[in-house]
Amino acid sequence: MAFGYKRIFAALDGASTQRAVMERAIALAEEEHAELTFGHVIDSVPYEASGVDFELLCNEGKIRIETDLADLLEKARNNADIPSVQLIVRAGRITDTLQKQLIEPTEPDLVICGERGLSNIKYVFVGSVSTYLIRNVRCDVLVVKQD
Repeated sequence: MAFGYKRIFAALDGASTQRAVMERAIALAEEEHAELTFGHVIDSVPYEASGVDFELLCNEGKIRIETDLADLLEKARNNADIPSVQLIVRAGRITDTLQKQLIEPTEPDLVICGERGLSNIKYVFVGSVSTYLIRNVRCDVLVVKQD
């Protein structure tokens, strides 16, 4: 059953659901014959006062993802039913960077993200990226639950 998605964005966060997010994104992109973008944001807050080279940090983060998830990236890139696959890594404040630098420029019809499973206390103080996306992006959002 096709939903008419032409561009799918999958948010990678390094959490336990990351592989499941990628697998779901690949399956949906294949079924929909949709372009697929994987995006990851490196939280800049811990580094802001240290003068870190964010470009280098992003390059290292991209290499780490390319290495750790090589099998899934290869599966997506070699799938004839997925017209294009890209991986973008940026540094910044997570929700703002995710929305403005990764999601909005790719204009997806569907955003896929994972559930981090924050404790109630952490949720009150830092919120949830998935909740932020559901409330703020202008397309469908699929949240992949933890096991």
